[in-house]
Amino acid sequence: MQEMVTTPVLSAAEFFTRAGERLDLVMPQGLTDPNVIPKRGDHDADPVMEKIAAVRPIRPAAVLVPVVDHPEPTVLLTQRAQHLPDHPGQISFPGGKIEASDETPKHSALREAEEEIGLDRAHVEPLGYLDLYMTTLGYRIVPLVARVEPGFTLTLNPSEVDNVFEVPLAFLMDIANHQRHSREWQGVTRHFYAITFEQRYIWGVTAGILRNLYDRIYRE
Repeated sequence: MQEMVTTPVLSAAEFFTRAGERLDLVMPQGLTDPNVIPKRGDHDADPVMEKIAAVRPIRPAAVLVPVVDHPEPTVLLTQRAQHLPDHPGQISFPGGKIEASDETPKHSALREAEEEIGLDRAHVEPLGYLDLYMTTLGYRIVPLVARVEPGFTLTLNPSEVDNVFEVPLAFLMDIANHQRHSREWQGVTRHFYAITFEQRYIWGVTAGILRNLYDRIYRE
């Protein structure tokens, strides 16, 4: 019989305290080194993806994991514009390519959040990086977890984002809502994490990073 796993209930203060204790802003090992294979990535749910990713050109990127400090915290997510050539309409975190002018992945994540959704960094308190996440297409993504002070206003960049919305952190961190799905991709069956919230389907990299957030903050 499979053991039931329950997710601990954390208040906003407890979550941010744990994040501050367990995460840091040390540059993740392997961001640009082909000899280092990140331990987290699409291969969490599908081990064969590691071999595919290992032969792809490395594409360093950073995303912001914005946790809004409401009495019941939420995670701010975006829906990519439908006209984009890559992953149109998918749910994601604000973020993108690490530019040469960016001092650190933190600066990349904050810059991209300003450019994509107009999130003023004055409302954002960076807490630390999750584990480096490797995608099947060769992206190596640094997720920056941050506390976001409520009261911000957003201005969406329509060339990149169609919509922005918030999902309760407690829902996203409930292990019972983490599913494993599959679909055909370039002739092979690909397996990945997925979370369904109301009419929103959160899957792939975004769900994988949320799973990493659960592992780093909620596991004892």
